[in-house]
Amino acid sequence: MRRPVPFGRVTVLFLVLFLSFSAPAVQAQSVTMANGRLEVGAGIGPLFFLGDLGGNKGQGKRFVKDVNFPLVNMAKGVFAQYYIKEWLAVRVAANMGRVEGDDAQIREGKGDEQARRDRNLHFRSNIKEAYLAFEFSPTVFFERYDGLLGKVRPYGIAGVGVFNFNPQGRFYRPDGSFEWVDLKPLRTEGQGMKEYPNRKEYKLTQIEIPVGVGVKYYVNDNLFFGVEVMHRKTFTDYIDDVSTEYIDANLFANYLTPEQTAMANQVHFRQNFVPGAPQTRVAVVGEQRGNPKQTDAFFSTILRMGWRFNDIISGDRMAMRQARCPSFY
Repeated sequence: MRRPVPFGRVTVLFLVLFLSFSAPAVQAQSVTMANGRLEVGAGIGPLFFLGDLGGNKGQGKRFVKDVNFPLVNMAKGVFAQYYIKEWLAVRVAANMGRVEGDDAQIREGKGDEQARRDRNLHFRSNIKEAYLAFEFSPTVFFERYDGLLGKVRPYGIAGVGVFNFNPQGRFYRPDGSFEWVDLKPLRTEGQGMKEYPNRKEYKLTQIEIPVGVGVKYYVNDNLFFGVEVMHRKTFTDYIDDVSTEYIDANLFANYLTPEQTAMANQVHFRQNFVPGAPQTRVAVVGEQRGNPKQTDAFFSTILRMGWRFNDIISGDRMAMRQARCPSFY
């Protein structure tokens, strides 16, 4: 037969349990308030293209030297990252923006830049990307106080991702008006033509390797502002639809509709082209159109803001570990 437990003893039991749980829980929560593992945020900043089109004086270079700033557009994105350790986090992010290149932006000169200016090609493409990366903050090992308030943390980041692009060019009608047309279906460099078996059709979704550096400043234990420069190495030379040599324009009619053929003839070769006027020159087959020795790339300088959540789950677990039910029976 089960013996009833007196009301007084039950009351004492609940009071002791409440005090033993609540006091450590409050203490644990205050300890872990600034040490949440999850951080989310957003960013915005300029997106720069590095490819065959556009550039500046001299031979084509990589990184800032060949950026045409009038064509720079803003990128925006969101991210979430989880801190495996305070100095090591894994990040997932998604961004979108637009890149452009235009040989008309090159200043007139007498060097290598003049040949690119005479080429007179241009493009634009929307970029959508998602990546997974690891963020490493080396100065964490040298910090002298707990919490995040007022801390400045430089970091490095590297990972792998995918991005989608779709190069477009302006097709001018006889009246001088224009429309933006997709360049990939026009096979401007013979991609997918049997006459050029080594020029495969490129895919609009590609792998990228994002690598960058940044710095964060924590306004308080949860909120930070920062700036990040990230370079994307890609494995395609066709973000701008330009890579190798001019082809025989007569082949377009064998693979494209009459409307596409007219577009391809105009956008693949634009030397001395005047909108609204008929093209008076044709490309020299085999003449250099792009540089296949270097793949295209892009990079961004992003102003970031993030919020680091309190580690409530961790605090509760600490409280549970610290709490021990007293034995009354």
